Amino acid sequence: MQDDWLLGGDRRSAAAERIYAAATELIARDGLDAFNIDTLAARVHCSRATIYRHVGGKAEIRDAVLTRAAAGIVETVRRAVEGSSGADRIGTAITVALREIRAHPLRRSMMAALRSGEGMAWLTGSPIVARFAVDLNGLTEDDTDAAQWIVRVVLSLLCWPIEDAECEQRMLQRFVLPAFAATPAPAQ
Repeated sequence: MQDDWLLGGDRRSAAAERIYAAATELIARDGLDAFNIDTLAARVHCSRATIYRHVGGKAEIRDAVLTRAAAGIVETVRRAVEGSSGADRIGTAITVALREIRAHPLRRSMMAALRSGEGMAWLTGSPIVARFAVDLNGLTEDDTDAAQWIVRVVLSLLCWPIEDAECEQRMLQRFVLPAFAATPAPAQ
């Protein structure tokens, strides 16, 4: 008798976790373009049908893997900006987000998705991404334009990186953060 590959606990969530973990490893190693369901099924020792039943097809798995990676980065940024506000908060959020994305094992895949245009359209048009930006940067609920602009700043620095970290910080300090400096009250 063959051992059950999912012992104990909630079988559905255990299956999904195992599949996503293997998918993340495969995508990090081989890239999004090389990712396929057959290789994933062999990796987790199950059938293609089991993959589809628990997590869906290639597109759903790709989206889930990238969303999970982004959620981890967002949580790191959230901890880094806790207790700060204004331009300091935004500068920290941008800097930490860039550092975390650049160091992430899925960085190559994330960047490939962005460069393909598919990921770029989703990121720049997504209300979810704008909501994250609003939340992380401490912007007001109705300032989604600023949130979208911050997303674009981060994307531009990812797609066209400045090799000198000090120069990148100077550019953020000089050109981005003044847009979020406290504005004085109008004279009466």
